[in-house]
Amino acid sequence: MALQQPFVSELLHSSSKRTTLPNRSHFSLQIPQRFNLYLQNKQFKKQGRSCYAIAENLEAEDQSVILENSSLDELRGQREIVGYDWTEEWYPLYLTKNVPDDAPLGLTVFDKQVVLYKDGSGELRCFEDRCPHRLAKLSEGQLYDGKLECLYHGWQFDGDGKCVKIPQLPENAKIPRSACTKTYEIRDSQGVIWIWMSHRTPPNLNKIPWFENFERKGFRDISTIHELPYDHSILLENLMDPAHVPISHDRTDFTAKREDAGPLFFEVTERTNRGFAGWWGKEKDQGKANYTPNFLRFEAPCVLQNNREIVDESGEKHYFSGLFLCRPSGQGKSMLIVRFGNTRKRTGILKFIPNWFLHQNASKVFEQDMGFLSSQNEILMKENVPTKKLYLNLRSSDTWVAEYRKWMDKVGHGMPYHFGHSTIFLPQQPAVVEHAPAGFVANFSAAQPAKGGIGDIYAPNPANRYFRHVVHCRDCSNVVKAFETWKKALSVIALVSTAFAILVSGRQWKAVLLLSTSLCLAGAYACSTAIAMNTTNFIRTHRRL
Repeated sequence: MALQQPFVSELLHSSSKRTTLPNRSHFSLQIPQRFNLYLQNKQFKKQGRSCYAIAENLEAEDQSVILENSSLDELRGQREIVGYDWTEEWYPLYLTKNVPDDAPLGLTVFDKQVVLYKDGSGELRCFEDRCPHRLAKLSEGQLYDGKLECLYHGWQFDGDGKCVKIPQLPENAKIPRSACTKTYEIRDSQGVIWIWMSHRTPPNLNKIPWFENFERKGFRDISTIHELPYDHSILLENLMDPAHVPISHDRTDFTAKREDAGPLFFEVTERTNRGFAGWWGKEKDQGKANYTPNFLRFEAPCVLQNNREIVDESGEKHYFSGLFLCRPSGQGKSMLIVRFGNTRKRTGILKFIPNWFLHQNASKVFEQDMGFLSSQNEILMKENVPTKKLYLNLRSSDTWVAEYRKWMDKVGHGMPYHFGHSTIFLPQQPAVVEHAPAGFVANFSAAQPAKGGIGDIYAPNPANRYFRHVVHCRDCSNVVKAFETWKKALSVIALVSTAFAILVSGRQWKAVLLLSTSLCLAGAYACSTAIAMNTTNFIRTHRRL
C-alpha cells in the first residue's frame, strides 16, 4: 500500500525536521510534480561559473561516462523506503582475541556507549557504560574479584548487571533493586564479538553474519583493528572503491601500482532491502582465459566482503577473502575490523614477515586515505545536501559508491543520521568532545593493557597510530613492549662495553668491546625504528611527477 504525502522539504533538506515514517516493510512516496521541475532546472553557481551536479542536465557525451543521478522511479516522482531500525542489527564490537583479561574496555555504537569485559569465569559481558549512581563511566573502573567496579565510589556489579556491593551503605541495609546497569546481548562468532543494540526486540541470531570462506580447510587470515576519524559511511564508501587503490596506495605493497589505474567493469547481480552484490574487475581483463572477477557483497548494517576464487596451474582452487567490518563509533568516528585471508600457503619471503609488520602496513594504508576522507566528512556536514548534488560518479569506477548511497536512501530513516544519494539527515545532537583527564584521553593514558599504556612513555594522542591501532591489538602491544625492553637492555650493554673498552689496555680486547658496543647500538637503533613504526603516522609526500 502506497503512502501519499508531500515531502519536498525532506528532499530539499532545507528543514531540520524529519519525516516520521510508519513501520512498514516497503512503500513509496510520491513527489509533487513541481519538485521534478526543480530537479531538472536546479544548478549551483559558484564564483560566477555554473556547475551542473545532476546527471540529467549533463551533455550527451558526459552521460556516457557518468552515472545517472536519478532513477526511473525518482523521475516518476517515487522513492523507495523500506522498514529499518538500526538498533535491531548486530554490530562488530571487537576482535575476540584482543579483549583484555584484566580491564574493562569502553566502546561506542553510534551514540551509545558500552563497556565490554571478562568476568571471573572468563565470560564476556557488556553493559551500558555508566554507573547508575552518578553516571561515571564504568570503563574507567576496574575488575575486582571478577566483578566490574566503578572507581568513583566503589559500587560493584556482577555479570548480570546487578549491583552486589555499595561500600557506603549501612551494615544491615539492602542494595536498592534499581541499582543495576543496562545489559546488552553479545555473541562471539568466528573470532568477532557482535552486539545487539535493541532492548525492545529479542536478538535475532539469524542476522549474525556468517562467512563461508573462513570455515574452509586451510584458510588463514590476518586480522587488524583500526580507529578512524571519519563517519562509517565514508569509510565503507572508501572500502568499496577499488579505483583509488593504484593511485592512493601506489607501491604500498606489491599489488598497488600507479600505472595499473584504469577503467573497471561492474555488474550488479543482487539488490535487496539489506544491501547489494555483484562482480567487478579490470576492464582490460574481461575475456581473458581462466579470468575470475572479484565478487563484492555489502550487507546491513555495515559488513563488506570481497571474495575471489583462483585456480592455480595444478588445477587446485584457492579462495581469497577481504572482510571489512565497520562500526559507527560516534559522529565523525568509526572503528574497522579488517580480515584478509586465503587458502594458499605463504611462500618465499612472505613466510618470514611477522604479523606485526603487516599490521603496520595496514595502518599506513588507512593513513594514506585519512586526509581525503576527513575532509570529505567535513564537506558533507557543511554542505548539508545529498551526495548526488556533490559527487560526480563515473560508470567505470564508482558504481558501488552510488549503490551504497542509494541503499542509504531506503533505510536512512531508521538511522540516527545518514548521508544518502538523494536524502540526508544530519545529527540532531552535537558531537561530544571529551576533555582530559576524563573519558577518551584518560582511557588511553592509563597504564593498563586495555587502556593503551606502556607506563607514561607516550603522551595521549588519539591521532597517533599507537592509539588508533596498537592499543587495540594485543600482538602489536606486546611487540612494542618487547622492543622497549630490548632497546633498554642493549643500551645498557653498549654503555658497559664502552666503559670496559676504556679501562682495558689490550688492543684486541678494546676492538672486541668496541665491536660489541657498535652491535648493541645498531640493535638499539633497530628497536627504536620498530617502535617508531608503531607510534608514528605516515606523512604523505606531495611531489611533482
